[in-house]
Amino acid sequence: MLSDYQRYRLYEILPGLSIWASIFLMFFLMFARPLWLVYFIIIFDIYWVLKVFNFSVYLILAWRHLRRAKKTDWRAKLEGLNNVADKRHLIFVTVYNEEWSVVRPAIESIAASVYDKSKFVLVIAGEEKEEENFRRISDQTRLNFQNYFSDIVWIMHPANLLDEIPGKGSNMHYAEKRMLAYVDDKGWNYDNIVVTIFDIDTVCHPSYFSYLTYLYCTLPNPTRTSYQPVALYNNNMWESPSILRVMAFGTTFWLMTALAQQDSLVTFSSHSMSWRALLDAGFHDKRIVSEDSRIFYQCFLAYNGDYRVTPMYIPVSMDTARDNNWWQSIKNLYKQQRRWAWGVEHVPYLLWEFRKKGRLIPWWKKVKWVWNEWEGKWSWSLVAIIITLLPRLPLFIAPESIKQSALYFNAPHLLQYLVTGAMAGLLLSALLSFPLLPKAPQTKWKRRYFTIVFQWLLLPFSLIFVSSIPAIDAVTHLMFGQYLGFNVSQKKRE
Repeated sequence: MLSDYQRYRLYEILPGLSIWASIFLMFFLMFARPLWLVYFIIIFDIYWVLKVFNFSVYLILAWRHLRRAKKTDWRAKLEGLNNVADKRHLIFVTVYNEEWSVVRPAIESIAASVYDKSKFVLVIAGEEKEEENFRRISDQTRLNFQNYFSDIVWIMHPANLLDEIPGKGSNMHYAEKRMLAYVDDKGWNYDNIVVTIFDIDTVCHPSYFSYLTYLYCTLPNPTRTSYQPVALYNNNMWESPSILRVMAFGTTFWLMTALAQQDSLVTFSSHSMSWRALLDAGFHDKRIVSEDSRIFYQCFLAYNGDYRVTPMYIPVSMDTARDNNWWQSIKNLYKQQRRWAWGVEHVPYLLWEFRKKGRLIPWWKKVKWVWNEWEGKWSWSLVAIIITLLPRLPLFIAPESIKQSALYFNAPHLLQYLVTGAMAGLLLSALLSFPLLPKAPQTKWKRRYFTIVFQWLLLPFSLIFVSSIPAIDAVTHLMFGQYLGFNVSQKKRE
């Protein structure tokens, strides 16, 4: 009989085991049954071309929704509603060691989008480990933005608290518990409070809070959903190396596709939700790294599966993991991708919690969300390798008997056609990236646009070395119980 610890460790091992078993099986077939592996690669490539086509359709839909939402006057649409006056907003931004040049544009964007400052409270959550920087940011915020909000609350997260992992999740947990007393002292209705969680580099669209309030006032059950905007990485886009730009657009397009599909949409990075749901979920988990997506699953479990994510087709812009040094930028990107892939920790969490829930959550919902997380990390780790590196290897080492077969002669041509079909998605991504670009600097703007076109040639390289390998790194760490802490992505601009 397994103990609780042993059972949970088994759940942690399974995702990584499935990935490494797939890798060893493919290498085994390469030497033992190369023909089988060729069949598998052809079938897998056909499946992936169909998936790319599906991706392209939803990407176009999301892009059209985004254009329409940006043109809509959401503040005017609020004027026709009779339940707006009682809605309040708590806006959390977390600070670590970021410079004021990064923080200021983020707070400016919030202040510029506030349509009724009496309804907005800005909460700046800092770390005691960086107390000097936190107090410097607080002083600058008080000096420049005191009159833009109903109140600004500064909360400093103490260092070395027991039973928590230092990072954004534990910072948020502490700040939210402190704000509970603040809300209760004001006597506000929990159901009328909208919470927004922004990274400190998040620059929101001017219509963000009007759009958010409109959705909150018009949805039939606004407390049972989170609200997910489109994440762009535009703040320092022109200053970043090409490989960082490619990965940034890839993340944006993945999220836009998920927004359009909706059925597998999970909160990511900056997002909004109700204070009621946040309270019922027990606030952000203070012991995990992937707090942005975990809070969705906490709410999903708290409401026995009656919780979802509503897409917001409005952009919030953040920074790439750029550093002043090119190589350091690549290392920052690797660590950022590994931290995002550490979301594999949701798989054992869901297996554990779903088992405890029993029949309170329908079995198909359990299978759907475990599959969504598990298959997502498996694909993240292996797809780029299977498509780019694996196809020709079995053909090189195949015995003479196979080299004389029709499949051996036709496989390279067939695979080439399939890869060309997959490139259609790449071309679409390249075309759709242009309208999302911020305005280029005046200096050397022609050369910069030229590099934006040809940067997509780096995609195969980037998908393997700063996407697949970091993902394999993350799941392997979890498999061996070597838990990763929270890695703070660098935010630097010229």
